[in-house]
Amino acid sequence: MKRLWTPAWIARHVAMVVLVTTFLGLGWWQVSRAAAGNAISWGYAVEWPIFAGFVVFVWWREVRHALRTEPPTRDRVASASVCQPGEAVRPDDVTAPDAIDAEQPRTGIRRPVRVARVLAGPGEDDADLAAYNRYLSWLNANPGAKPGDYPG
Repeated sequence: MKRLWTPAWIARHVAMVVLVTTFLGLGWWQVSRAAAGNAISWGYAVEWPIFAGFVVFVWWREVRHALRTEPPTRDRVASASVCQPGEAVRPDDVTAPDAIDAEQPRTGIRRPVRVARVLAGPGEDDADLAAYNRYLSWLNANPGAKPGDYPG
């Protein structure tokens, strides 16, 4: 239960109480307006307590989620070096999934995976890029033409 009394959780508890109190107060205000003859206020009088119930639902779900998961026991973030553009990723830079402790419970949140991007060098042309550049120069040379008139 100590996890629910951190500064972040205290702020969540306070926000929940403030929102529920405000929404219920707005619902009561709409009931008094509806009783005075404003017919549309009946809809709002029902709507505000539903909003308050939704806030309680989300708060309760987050509390249950926080209590269900175990607190982190150690820092499992691998130190990663930053790759420069065009630099290959060394095999020792990436931690294999089987290297993670097997006794740790699996959660829905996964560590980000670093993907190596292969960039073409200055002398290498991409065929799609060259075709697109030809298309753009044709459009520039034929200002009144439609894109569907392109012959290539």
